[in-house]
Amino acid sequence: MGDVIRIENLTKSYGKKRGVTDLSLKVGEGEIYGFIGPNGAGKSTTIRSMLGFLNYEKGSIRILGKDSRAEHTQILRETGYMPSEALFYPTMKVSEVIKFAAEVRGIDCSKEAEMLCEKLQLDTGKRIKELSLGNRKKVSIVCAMQHKPKLFVFDEPSSGLDPLMQNTFFELIRRYVKEGATCFLSTHVLSEVSRYCDRAAVMREGRLIKEDSVENLTESSAKNIKLTADGEHKEYLYNGDINELIGELSKKKIENLYIEEPSLEDMFMHFYKEEN
Repeated sequence: MGDVIRIENLTKSYGKKRGVTDLSLKVGEGEIYGFIGPNGAGKSTTIRSMLGFLNYEKGSIRILGKDSRAEHTQILRETGYMPSEALFYPTMKVSEVIKFAAEVRGIDCSKEAEMLCEKLQLDTGKRIKELSLGNRKKVSIVCAMQHKPKLFVFDEPSSGLDPLMQNTFFELIRRYVKEGATCFLSTHVLSEVSRYCDRAAVMREGRLIKEDSVENLTESSAKNIKLTADGEHKEYLYNGDINELIGELSKKKIENLYIEEPSLEDMFMHFYKEEN
């Protein structure tokens, strides 16, 4: 199939505040693609535009070879979408919600749903209003996965899940991707991107500022510098020649000095910061 997602020059604005500006990206079949950035970066706006929930001003979006506006009903049939907020009728039982989600699609997903509920340790006899945030997320996961779609679109999926369930969730994604699915994962949890994604796009203030393989995005010669010198404490990311740094530091009266490999968060933070 080639590109499962193809976005070209997407622009969606909200009055004076711009949602997404001139965004272009492609996601290939079988990829786990990370879509990262802080809150307000334009991630949810992009996803809602992709699935035909928002009317955008400019650009084009093709999902699974179909136009996101003209053919969004067909796209949704082949997509497993998990919004950032898991909202259901509070008085319905978990089993009823899962069955209802399958019936809307006109297919019997009972066998797959049973497997998913077992893996996620989800009590299907409880009512939605009795569930914690994490268990409501699990219901959302089952509804998104049970019909074995060609494309998964997840918006901040792991918030509310405990670490063990987060691992189970990503194991399930890998299983479906191995069977031919593609996954578009919107998140601000950088460790998830590093561990599970093939490629990623970094968003800031509605614009795509970097797109590359996760390996390239996280590979850096930068060092995290922490020092106390001349009575002043400083912490910063240094990306230059380490010998030049040592030459500069030799001119100072140093009390403490740490030169460390930067954390994943440190490496991405310069993408997130506003330009002066």
